[in-house]
Amino acid sequence: MTSVADRPTGTQTADLTAEQAAQLIGELRAVHASGRTQPLEWRLRQLKGIVRLFEENEPAMAAALASDLGRNAHDTWFGDVASTVGEARYAIKHLKKWMRPKRVGVPLAVMPGKARIQYEPLGVVLVIGPWNYPFYLCFGPMVGALAAGNCVVLKPSEHAPAASALMAQLIPKYLDKDAVRVVEGEAAATQQLIDARVDHVFFTGGTEIGRKVMQAAAKHLTPVTLELGGKSPVIVTKDADLEVAARRILWGKLINSGQTCLAPDYVLVENSVKNDLVGQLKTQLVALREGEAKEQQIVNDRQFDRLASYLDEQPGQVVAGGSKADTKIETTLVVDADPASQVMSGEIFGPILPILGVKDLSEAITFVNRREKPLASYLFSKNKAEQQRVLNEISCGGTVINHTLMHVLVPQLPFGGVGESGMGAYHGKWGFECFSHRKSTLVMPTRPDLKMIYPPYSERDKKLLRKLA
Repeated sequence: MTSVADRPTGTQTADLTAEQAAQLIGELRAVHASGRTQPLEWRLRQLKGIVRLFEENEPAMAAALASDLGRNAHDTWFGDVASTVGEARYAIKHLKKWMRPKRVGVPLAVMPGKARIQYEPLGVVLVIGPWNYPFYLCFGPMVGALAAGNCVVLKPSEHAPAASALMAQLIPKYLDKDAVRVVEGEAAATQQLIDARVDHVFFTGGTEIGRKVMQAAAKHLTPVTLELGGKSPVIVTKDADLEVAARRILWGKLINSGQTCLAPDYVLVENSVKNDLVGQLKTQLVALREGEAKEQQIVNDRQFDRLASYLDEQPGQVVAGGSKADTKIETTLVVDADPASQVMSGEIFGPILPILGVKDLSEAITFVNRREKPLASYLFSKNKAEQQRVLNEISCGGTVINHTLMHVLVPQLPFGGVGESGMGAYHGKWGFECFSHRKSTLVMPTRPDLKMIYPPYSERDKKLLRKLA
């Protein structure tokens, strides 16, 4: 294996061996042990380097994602570039404050001691990126990891090869090439890196692979952050603005051909407005796809075959779309999908939107809560009481009222799942803390040194210590 220091395009490791992985992690440990990554100035240089990398290479990123995903340049800017630059700039602005030790109070028994929480980097972290938003979901976690002062080894997805190669080429040019390394290759490389004993594993991807990553990390008691997915529901009540709801639901579904972990997975709509919502969805679908190809690109044959099988099963009434060919699928609206069908069983991750009628909000909440906890839930309603019910009664990674996806763009909010949809959170300060150890520190003066703390204890000493505790 050639190190990044010797090879400007990064570390190419289609067949990474255990010895090579151990060497790589050892080199990163040596860099971290030198103290090089600790100062605020080093951390800010890396974050500013990420901003420059994206600002100066957006056309190359757009070309890579056009090749890997068939995505247009605007969606690349919105989904990968603007989101990442926003995260990095937010961290640059607030990092000095985040790094300050936090003073906390002490109980009477410890006075006049001074207690603080000090944030220290974990050491060497492994970031495992997915293929659907490869730049954002690789660099987004790296913003937190570098802000916290860590060394990073990045493993991009092999299913987005052009994006992976571009990251391997660009990262050594903009970031500290000794402290940030890129490992390309198949999934086996990930296993070798975990076995080389990193200090934290950050994984974004599907739930099943997330289980395997956690199992591999558990052998070494390596902590993990898992950003997974699940079937994110949309609930539409009779008090919703149906035109706006339809437009925003489809906007969230159409981005990246529905291959988004936060994409609306299915719609539960009150029966009294079901037909009206379906009509609005059909109208808005035509409007939003104006000037675009009828069918949307799916990442590879395996994913296309999976989605095609959902449609072949005839899960309900197809009221719009339904065509498929050559790894492309038309955005498809399916009304009255069978809750037991494939399309309603697992995360769709494609341009298929099932729509089911429910009697009322209570039935919708019950339907959602009988399934695994989703990464997101969306409610369209102008009724404040209904909004509060969904916030209180549905457990999920995050909730958006009267829109979809938008909470991922708010760095002031933690982003993460719960249960099957993930473990841990990041973004903004939450990303800094995700990759930091919160070390407890207590400084005690040598005087006064109360004798009653130490044995032998008189009865009077025991009574006083009980009062102080």
